[in-house]
Amino acid sequence: MNRPKFYVYLPIVFALLLILGIFIGSTFHLNRKEGSIDAEAVGGSSKIDEILKFVAEQYVDTIKPNKLMDKTIVSLLQNLDPHSAYISADELAETNAPLQGNFEGIGIEFNIVNDTVCVVAAIPGGPSEKVGVKAGDKIVLVDGKKVAGIKIKNKDVMTKLKGKGGTKVKVSMLRRGKSQLLNFTITRGIIPIYSIDASYMVNPKTGYIKIARFAESTFKEYTEAFKKLQSKGMQQLIIDLRGNGGGYLNTAVSLADEFLSDGKEIVYTLGRARPRKDYKATSAGDFENGKLIVLIDDGSASASEILSGALQDNDRATIVGRRSFGKGLVQEQSEFSDGSAIRLTIARYYTPTGRCIQKSYAKGLDAYYEEEYKRYSSGELEHADSMKVTDTIKYRTPGGKIVHGGGGITPDVFVPLDTAGNSHYLGEVLYSGILNDFSFDYADKNRAKLSAYASPAQYSSSFEVSDELLNEFIEYATKNKIKRNEQQIKTSKAILKNEIKALIARTIWNNDGYYPILQEQDNVLKKAIELLK
Repeated sequence: MNRPKFYVYLPIVFALLLILGIFIGSTFHLNRKEGSIDAEAVGGSSKIDEILKFVAEQYVDTIKPNKLMDKTIVSLLQNLDPHSAYISADELAETNAPLQGNFEGIGIEFNIVNDTVCVVAAIPGGPSEKVGVKAGDKIVLVDGKKVAGIKIKNKDVMTKLKGKGGTKVKVSMLRRGKSQLLNFTITRGIIPIYSIDASYMVNPKTGYIKIARFAESTFKEYTEAFKKLQSKGMQQLIIDLRGNGGGYLNTAVSLADEFLSDGKEIVYTLGRARPRKDYKATSAGDFENGKLIVLIDDGSASASEILSGALQDNDRATIVGRRSFGKGLVQEQSEFSDGSAIRLTIARYYTPTGRCIQKSYAKGLDAYYEEEYKRYSSGELEHADSMKVTDTIKYRTPGGKIVHGGGGITPDVFVPLDTAGNSHYLGEVLYSGILNDFSFDYADKNRAKLSAYASPAQYSSSFEVSDELLNEFIEYATKNKIKRNEQQIKTSKAILKNEIKALIARTIWNNDGYYPILQEQDNVLKKAIELLK
């Protein structure tokens, strides 16, 4: 089911200022001598218009007025706060796609392995699956032009394969066991972007749902995942919001309503030009009493903080992990006739106890985003007592628990960043993509043998990454210019084996195979399971 987006119109005064001042400001005639600006005659929004015309006429190089205008608006909004933004017409569709839950293309997940575009999966119900594209196929030609062996990049693949629904693209693929290229004519269409990365039972009583974003389709996906787990005997639930940067406010409210009883405050918004607006739970909700844990980290922001804050303030869930990002500003999007749009901060949101969790941005954009790195360098991610919040006011939940605002949601149970097994070598193979490439190649070559496992669970319990297979990977990495370091390999051996095993499973079973294996070395999830016991 679709939930309404949190879109309304901009304040009339701002719209008039921006539209009249920048777009039709030529109505106001200014006294200007050639090569100068009359500072006394210029004021307010008319000054912006006058400067734009002056630069267009007098600048040493030829410029494009529309691009100059776009950059001007970008700068104007950036100086307000970190989250007010201008989005050009070219960028708008791409920006909105993850939240609207779809984009237009041929519907494949791919990796570039050995300079070849390899199909990881054909998205169910998508155009590629319908014409017979399969996991493991290697794309050689797109519209007759070679894409293999030319050092192609991810963005170039996306450019060639994405496109307006209804248009066609000819793709030639090499399939293992076939001597000739397979030629497909694929009609592009709407491709779903899923919000639920994984949902499975971590033990006979406990369900786990990982939510990647709060989009239009998220609530529907969550409901389907919840019912599936419930049918398997789920009595308690873990919601994973780690790395979830947020999305639509109303989606977060709908999810919170699933866990809170009728009339409970979820969140309220308040701005200088906007009166207080309260969002409260209704009588709907399928899990208002079972044990609930929410996992967060410094990548959990915005709508993730609304949900975790609402559940924490109502004493409904135990929040586990590390302090969240700290985004408590609400944006509205307004689109212009040329297809561009602005997202303007019009309010702050407050959790049920009245705390605003927006972290300070008084020192500018650079300092705002560097704050995440400072958490790491200060030791906050490893030690709870290094945690800093700017709001010293103590807020009390109905159950008497003390919570703070001014810098994210502080977890009820802190779990430090796990640094055991880390090494420079591990970082290199993870961030270079070499580990992913090797695992995909192994899985593709052994697809028939691996597919013989009845389920991801059977694979997980039966398949082991041997020392021989690990050595194969190390040789592969060395050939790809990752310097061998025996001591660091020994330090990271268990993680390397677990990652290879999980990535092989992802190639065969997608995320249903991947996340349960990663769980084996996930200390935050392990802590949540321990707490539920």
